[in-house]
Amino acid sequence: MQFPYARARDTGGMGILDALFGPKAPSLHVAVDEGVGHPVILLHGLASTSATWDMVVPLLRDNHRVISIDLLGFGESPAPAIATYTLEEHVASVERTLRSLGIRGRATLVGHSLGSLIAARYAARNPSLLSHLILVSPPIYLPGEAVLDPLERFQMEAYKKLHSYMRTNRTFTEAAARAASLLVPMKGGLEVTEKNWRAVSLSLEHCIETQTAVTDLAQVRIPVDAIWGTRDPFMAPAGLRLIERMRGVASTKVDGADHVIREKFAEEIARLVNNPSPPTTPIRVVKERA
Repeated sequence: MQFPYARARDTGGMGILDALFGPKAPSLHVAVDEGVGHPVILLHGLASTSATWDMVVPLLRDNHRVISIDLLGFGESPAPAIATYTLEEHVASVERTLRSLGIRGRATLVGHSLGSLIAARYAARNPSLLSHLILVSPPIYLPGEAVLDPLERFQMEAYKKLHSYMRTNRTFTEAAARAASLLVPMKGGLEVTEKNWRAVSLSLEHCIETQTAVTDLAQVRIPVDAIWGTRDPFMAPAGLRLIERMRGVASTKVDGADHVIREKFAEEIARLVNNPSPPTTPIRVVKERA
């Protein structure tokens, strides 16, 4: 099987990494591989590491084989100088890594933020390997012309402009990440550094700004749960409303939760792992604790 990468005009249609290294994608760092039972694979988001799942892993490892991976260019995974961090590169690296782990049975795949976009493409490409897909805080952004409501269209364009500004202004983005990391309870849950800057900026451009999440989800043949917090600043209402209405997708909103996976959010993710929602379930809202 070939591993598609970003297309390069000077390689006759071959991907850059394919042209130099052949069909092998880089193998990723497996930060957690614990427990026995139904396999659960965890993919973190942009500017993060497997530390994203620090509050989720303890809730699952007693009854599941829990596997948490650092994505290409993040944490302890390789960051090839020639990588362009397209969705294809990220997915190919995840595919190679998971094949090496000898996973038995169909797994549950859980992706957070950027990881949810990677997970959606992986699920579309590998339907026989998965039994359940969970998208945590999926940043679903649509083309402006596809959004009818003027306010929502303005909001969608504002997200894109912010992302463009972030990836072209490294000093601002690093400073903002340092400030925001003080509010993140896990070390490594949010970091933008010289080491991961290329992965952050190019993944933002090639996976989030120019994403294919909706068309990928339309090809997924397994149950899908989408879950996000009502106080998440990165969620676009128009994009979320679209996937809420897609066949096979059930939605859960966690009242009061933001983009970071804190205790209550972690509990709801674990609940969905153990009890996938029927595809026709109405949108579920988890109320904030008093």
